[in-house]
Amino acid sequence: MSRLLVTGGAGFIGSNFVHYVLANTDNTVTVLDKLTYAGNLASLEGLPADRFRFVRGDVADAPLVDELFAEHDTVVHYAAESHNDNSLANPRPFLDTNLIGTYTLLEAARTHDIRFHHISTDEVYGDLELDDPSKFTEQTPYNPSSPYSSTKAGSDLLVRAWVRSFGVKATISNCSNNYGPYQHVEKFIPRQITNVLRGERPKLYGRGENVRDWIHANDHSSAVLTILEKGRIGETYLIGADGEKNNKEVVELILTILGRSADDYDHVVDRPGHDLRYAIDSTRLRTELGWQPEFSDFEAGLADTIAWYRDNEGWWAPQKDATEAKYAAQGQ
Repeated sequence: MSRLLVTGGAGFIGSNFVHYVLANTDNTVTVLDKLTYAGNLASLEGLPADRFRFVRGDVADAPLVDELFAEHDTVVHYAAESHNDNSLANPRPFLDTNLIGTYTLLEAARTHDIRFHHISTDEVYGDLELDDPSKFTEQTPYNPSSPYSSTKAGSDLLVRAWVRSFGVKATISNCSNNYGPYQHVEKFIPRQITNVLRGERPKLYGRGENVRDWIHANDHSSAVLTILEKGRIGETYLIGADGEKNNKEVVELILTILGRSADDYDHVVDRPGHDLRYAIDSTRLRTELGWQPEFSDFEAGLADTIAWYRDNEGWWAPQKDATEAKYAAQGQ
């Protein structure tokens, strides 16, 4: 049994990981989360009190981080500022959390000599052309295009440097776009789902041709657990479920599943520097560590996600009006 510390565990993919670990292992879990707008304690309700606790705090708070690292044997670092639009409007929080926060954690991992896993994104690789058959691999050069992806690229490089220079026992995973329960309604899929559930028209950036490689948050969680158990120290693993869809296809599928006409949506102005296509080659994770996704059928995973949002309006409704007001002010 491991004593896991999960940073950012009240956020979207972090909370899904916490639920997954507590449901599928005997591990205990402590969540460290600052509870910015993207963190939600309601995402952690119903967890077993004898195996779970929550600590509110900042990953850049060195004394607190040191205290918590001394009590755990494994750290999984999800905490990040992660919304591209927000990074374009105000980059500074992304530097504070994604760079200074990661540095603070790495120094504690170095001091206490404990296992550290860093959660990252495929956006560090930039984007691919729409007609390019290639996918990102562990050897793809970094080419980030936004303040968000640049700070995540920087945090990845910090982890690699601390492994090589100081012997920190770390691994990295770069994952494709996640969807599933507990995702803030500012994000693409839950925003469209909740718009339709409210009887409104979804919003589509530009022509909707941008392609994302979608993975259900449960599959991301199982992959991270596999890397913790079987991954080689110092290595990077790409996590993906072969879920390439362009944004237009996703919106039309959401409308169809919810019984609306597939063309019942509005186009809004595209965002600056909008990456064209992401695609993950997860061969290494599958062949070396034996991982396979549960939701290999994107439509089935999306239907499961839609059902969760339909059944949990009490979770997302408090976020919705403020989020839409913000987008409306931006013309989106």
